[in-house]
Amino acid sequence: LEKKYDKVCGFCKKHKTRIRYVIYGILITAYLAVVIAACSLNFQRALPLFIITVIAIFFICWDFLIAKYEDRIAAFFSLGERYLEKQWFWMKWVLCAALIITIICWLIFDTAKQGSHQLISFGGLVLYVLLMFIFSKYPTRVAWRPVFSGIGMQFILGILILRTKVGFDVFNWLGNQVQTFLEYSDTGAKFVFGEKYTDHFFAFKVLPIVVFFSTVMSMLYHLGFMQWLIGKVGWIMQIFMGTTPVESMVAAGNIFVGQTESPLLVRPYLPYVTKSELHAIMTAGFSTIAGSVLGAYISFGVSASHLLTASVMSAPASLATAKLLWPETEKPTVTLKSRLHMAKGESKNLLEAASQGASTSILLVANITVNLISFLALLAFIDSALSWVGNLFDYPQLNFENICSYVFMPFSFVMGVDWEDSFIVGGLLGYKTFFNEFVAYERLSKLIHNREKGGSMYMNGVKQYMTVRSEVIATYALCGFANFGSLGLVIGGLTSIAPSKKRDIAGGAFRAMIAGTVACFMTACVAGMLTVPGLEVPCHNLLGNVFNSTDFPANSTKLVECCQQLFT
Repeated sequence: LEKKYDKVCGFCKKHKTRIRYVIYGILITAYLAVVIAACSLNFQRALPLFIITVIAIFFICWDFLIAKYEDRIAAFFSLGERYLEKQWFWMKWVLCAALIITIICWLIFDTAKQGSHQLISFGGLVLYVLLMFIFSKYPTRVAWRPVFSGIGMQFILGILILRTKVGFDVFNWLGNQVQTFLEYSDTGAKFVFGEKYTDHFFAFKVLPIVVFFSTVMSMLYHLGFMQWLIGKVGWIMQIFMGTTPVESMVAAGNIFVGQTESPLLVRPYLPYVTKSELHAIMTAGFSTIAGSVLGAYISFGVSASHLLTASVMSAPASLATAKLLWPETEKPTVTLKSRLHMAKGESKNLLEAASQGASTSILLVANITVNLISFLALLAFIDSALSWVGNLFDYPQLNFENICSYVFMPFSFVMGVDWEDSFIVGGLLGYKTFFNEFVAYERLSKLIHNREKGGSMYMNGVKQYMTVRSEVIATYALCGFANFGSLGLVIGGLTSIAPSKKRDIAGGAFRAMIAGTVACFMTACVAGMLTVPGLEVPCHNLLGNVFNSTDFPANSTKLVECCQQLFT
């Protein structure tokens, strides 16, 4: 038996590659058989599985071809590249002229169809670009390709997601799937905290979502899926925007992970990055939010599809603002030719990865909890002190939110927020900048719930909720870590990873925070340009009047819309 066992082991070692391919072949065949069977039974029901399978097959084939024939593909495209380099002098002017004409035509037709709200958002986008150029570190050294291509990528993503039915449906479906997926954390929360866990909504409903999401992300990281996905997104930004591999990978990573975790993907290269690259890395962290806290904001009642869209759109915007505020003046050492290898997970198996993810989230959950307790307590004290000062001058309603509202009101208005709502959104931007986005989203969720419940829009002269358009723009503007609390976190986190860059990190962090804030504002401007204003009718009032009336009401668009909402 021992001899036979050794013989089998020797055979397996000798032909292990073939055996592995046979096993993979059997598994893939079985999976495809399941997909075909599901599609034949009910194609509509199996459509998501079919689409995921087609995308997976495409990328597997793509990776295989690139790995085997990369040199031939590069040689094939090099002829076109050389031709473009020769003709680029006159072609860039033609492209610029075509772009300007396209923008003007689009604005004319879109304004005629949707109204003038979009023009304000477009003006705001131009204003933010001009402000960044004026306060740029080296205005004469600005490379405009990353700036315009970053805004262009934002715009293309926005059109696909917000204006096309397919794109909107896909992201809406994704948002619903994420929301459903995050609700599985309720099972663990219910077991640990009991049936009445929702009585303490934030502690026992929201924070377990952070733990659950952190665990899942750690498992995906161990499997190599996150590195693969980040690599693909980073490569797209690198090709289109002309940014370096390091800053592209970190910007792509920030869509999924936090501002201190994403630089770990390129940890070996951080000591060799230029000041501009380091500034771009920090800006990318400030202008996006981590996937782990994304779930928490969704649980507040903020639109999942808009949060997902904001996370994706802010990545190219962060590189655009970073390269505008701090242009590249040195020669980057890590280029496209020097291969970039991302760091791998330290866990040995999937269960260890899950355990590590859950353990890692302890610090994040504790950090969120103590920050909220301290910030909300501090805010209550500041409001009380300001009210006392205001009382001396017969203005007892003076508080922190009012001051922030006046400071940030112009910024919110140029994004395309309605003038009546810009005061409220200004207050939310103040909370986000001086405290954190958790406090701001918590306040926004209250406004959303007030609108959904209906009732009077004004109470004692104070507006109780905003229009849907203003809520959408606010969701995009708040979707980033750019606040003074995160400033210390970034400086501390990056310094521990790259101690040799300590002085550069401290010197560029505040500029990066400003650039990150403006990147979020630019994303909000693009959303304001592309959001189609829906028919917003106070249905509770309209239907109430109709039901109390003795005459049968005349048909109207408003009445039909309200009846459809009531039916739904």
